[in-house]
Amino acid sequence: MDAQLTSNEINVARELLSSYAPAKHALDVLEKHNGNCDTSFDELWGEQNGMLIMPEGKSLWQTTLKVLRQELCGDEGFRGQLKEYTKNPGSTPLLTGVIVSLVGVAAAHGLPLDPAIATVVVLYILKIGLNIFCDYTEPPTGNSGTLPPGN
Repeated sequence: MDAQLTSNEINVARELLSSYAPAKHALDVLEKHNGNCDTSFDELWGEQNGMLIMPEGKSLWQTTLKVLRQELCGDEGFRGQLKEYTKNPGSTPLLTGVIVSLVGVAAAHGLPLDPAIATVVVLYILKIGLNIFCDYTEPPTGNSGTLPPGN
């Protein structure tokens, strides 16, 4: 599932996170890529870790989301923080706390996410909603989501 942030969503996040330096850079990259989370993630990852060549048909963004889904969806602390933020979406401390929490949860499970990358992931999760993020699974390879001919 590809989510693209609108200019308005980026601007709102920019206002909320204006004093959080890693988010400023992440939002600049998101703006550069017209809100595309996948492309922005890849650029930020490349800056921090060097470019990674993925096998054909694989996406670093989708692979990272899959790993994070396994770790975040069962983490009551992260879920609780995200829920608090969604109740009060204008709260800078709550949004920054969610980003910092994601960095911590990821690090605890061996996934090196810097705060700029975590900002993109958190904004993506907020865009689509935590329940959709946690329930979303990719279709099996080769399944286009359509019925075979004759059905």
